[in-house]
Amino acid sequence: MCNFVILTADLLHAMNKIIEKEYFSEKVVKFVVEAPMIAHSRRPGHFVMVRVGEGGERIPLTIADADTQRGTITLVVQEVGVSTRKICALEPGDTFTDVVGPLGKATHVEKVGTVVCCGGGVGVAPLLPIIKAMKHAGNRVITVLAARTKELIILEEQVRPWSDEVVVMTDDGSYGRQGLVTAGVEEVINREQVNLVVTIGPAVMMKFVSLLTAKYNVPTMCSLNTIMVDGTGMCGACRVTVGGKTRFVCIDGPEFDAHEVDFDEMIMRLRSYN
Repeated sequence: MCNFVILTADLLHAMNKIIEKEYFSEKVVKFVVEAPMIAHSRRPGHFVMVRVGEGGERIPLTIADADTQRGTITLVVQEVGVSTRKICALEPGDTFTDVVGPLGKATHVEKVGTVVCCGGGVGVAPLLPIIKAMKHAGNRVITVLAARTKELIILEEQVRPWSDEVVVMTDDGSYGRQGLVTAGVEEVINREQVNLVVTIGPAVMMKFVSLLTAKYNVPTMCSLNTIMVDGTGMCGACRVTVGGKTRFVCIDGPEFDAHEVDFDEMIMRLRSYN
């Protein structure tokens, strides 16, 4: 009986092995991780909680892609602190201590017409499976990618095959068009009927995309990335106010009607952890 438990633990540990690692930029890393059960059951919008080391901090990461034949999932990590620095230091052959998921609610996908998917920075990673799903559902998909500079634009080549059009915006004009993501979204709204906007990225970016689309009465969905501890709704660290009610991003989200999210409160809570 003891031997069986040890073998099972070893097997589960091996399933968290890193198969591939790629640097998108100095601080943004893509990992392909062996996780066959998660790869089989994940849907667009799902995320995992990962941990490095027995005393490590739990970090929520959206599943950017999955390969059921290989039994792998793709995660994109931005180095912003001690825990993400430890993750980014891992190499192929290393393993995560824990990879738990899929968690959260899957994206509601249906044919609505024209969908504008806008992603800022590493927000493009969780946006990719949604772009694919929206295209599979028969929608016209226009993708707007945005970052401060050309070097921070990620997954452009992966996004293009699933998009009817790709608009690239950079703050400094080093690639695509100069301007914020809202400029690219507004240009599309002004030239054609848009039935849905999906926005994922920094909280401030999603706030201003939401304000813009509210002006044009375009339904808008956002995916929130708040502080999480357990990812199961027990700690309450990820709570946000949506439509005047408290919601937990880990179990009620991560996607919500952007026009009902209290972004100012969310941003204030995120800054308190700085």
